[in-house]
Amino acid sequence: MIYLVGGLLLFVSLVLLGRWAAYANTADIVKIGYRIAAGITGLFSLLLMVRGQWMLAVPVALVAWGMFRRKPSSAGADRSSGRGSTVRTAALEMTLDHDTGIIIGRVLAGHYEGRDLDSLSEAELHSLWQEIGSDRESRDLLEAYLDGRSANWRDAFDADPATGEAGTADSGPMTKEEAYEILGLSAGADEAEIVAAHRRLMKRVHPDQGGSTFLATKINAAKAVLLRKHG
Repeated sequence: MIYLVGGLLLFVSLVLLGRWAAYANTADIVKIGYRIAAGITGLFSLLLMVRGQWMLAVPVALVAWGMFRRKPSSAGADRSSGRGSTVRTAALEMTLDHDTGIIIGRVLAGHYEGRDLDSLSEAELHSLWQEIGSDRESRDLLEAYLDGRSANWRDAFDADPATGEAGTADSGPMTKEEAYEILGLSAGADEAEIVAAHRRLMKRVHPDQGGSTFLATKINAAKAVLLRKHG
């Protein structure tokens, strides 16, 4: 009887999960899938403990704990697939995956050069934020990443919310190559492709939807540069 009830509950859970996945955001599906995998791994380690196989149970438990703690923010983001938008500053490179809305970043210069932002602790991110303080554009880009990683980072960093929304420093005219890269388009894309890419990306990063003012500004500028070429 207990197996019948368990099987019925599992079936109902799978049906509800399938219905949710049909309408959910891809990024949310990735995150939930990651958590489920961590949970299954944890249950497997518990089963090993119950059976007295501690030599196997302990490393499996550590793997499950590591999976549970790690943010799956770079899962599904592909720098080379052509489905991402890349923005670079003097200190940082940031890529927005078009399918998931996930933002991944890498440090290009300074004390943490070569490190992915996902690999940095909160203390290291704070140190980086202070290090690039004189480079307004780099700081704005880092703050766009931090907004997605932790809603309360400004409290921890003692940052003024107005500083990241007042506008961005002008690092010079945007080139057509940069504009294509920001919109995730190949050189020579036509006007319809530019408009479609801009519309799709703005749905991801528009400030009214909880997105990034900095990235929205860059995407708007990229559209303007490329449409000017077609004008």
